[in-house]
Amino acid sequence: MKAYIFPGQGAQSPGMGKDLYNENKNLFDQANSILGFELSKIMFEGSMEDLTKTKVTQPAVFLHSVVKAISLGFDFEPSMVAGHSLGEFSALVAVGSLSFEDGINLVYQRALGMQKACEEQSSTMAAIIGLEDAIVENICEKTEGIVVPANYNTPGQLVISGATDSVEKACEECKEAGAKRALLLPVNGAFHSPLMSSAEKQLGEALDSINFNVPRCPIYQNVVAQAVNDPDEIRANLKAQLTGSVKWSQTINAMIKDGATVFYEVGPGRALQGMVRKIAPELESISA
Repeated sequence: MKAYIFPGQGAQSPGMGKDLYNENKNLFDQANSILGFELSKIMFEGSMEDLTKTKVTQPAVFLHSVVKAISLGFDFEPSMVAGHSLGEFSALVAVGSLSFEDGINLVYQRALGMQKACEEQSSTMAAIIGLEDAIVENICEKTEGIVVPANYNTPGQLVISGATDSVEKACEECKEAGAKRALLLPVNGAFHSPLMSSAEKQLGEALDSINFNVPRCPIYQNVVAQAVNDPDEIRANLKAQLTGSVKWSQTINAMIKDGATVFYEVGPGRALQGMVRKIAPELESISA
């Protein structure tokens, strides 16, 4: 069974999507019009610094992924889909649960809300390498202040998120507990933590005003790591995702258990393929 996976923030790079422009000009123009700025110009000509601004990154990665899925035409034959964080929105548009217009509007509202939440308190994220999930979870629980497991990317790689002081303390504790590395990430926000609660509220209001359709195949959502078809459940899980953990490793394992035999990454970069190879090295994972 074919599984299609959609990347999130971090997959951006200068020149992204340029190869897709000529045959999909209408979608790029539509995105520019909805957003009120020339997103395509930043994607094609902007610097990495331009592309790492949250309000640009998220719509850019979304647009690239959706256009790529559409450009596949009849070759896009998913039995199941999943998206890493932001990638859930791309996946939902690709399988007809969300319209393109609603998708890009939601992604932009999400990005603005997250950017605003980042400015409310000093916060960050860190990757913990080479330590069992349960040990990292226990350290987060015991550390004073706000620090939580945010991204379960692969076995032995868990990203934590929270207030800067608390994340730094947790990193030290993880090193003492035997982590190979504890690396602060170059982000200025605590994504997928309680510090995103103001963004969750803003996105929640936007989500409530949008109509969701039953997707053409199940989407395996981050916060539940299992197949979802019901539009109301999809909406609720998208709301919970901003402050909840991205259970990526668990999601891929659930897709395999349900019959996935090959994974196609749809969008910029190859980060998700690398993760799948670490989770299930026996399976094929390639760019769509």
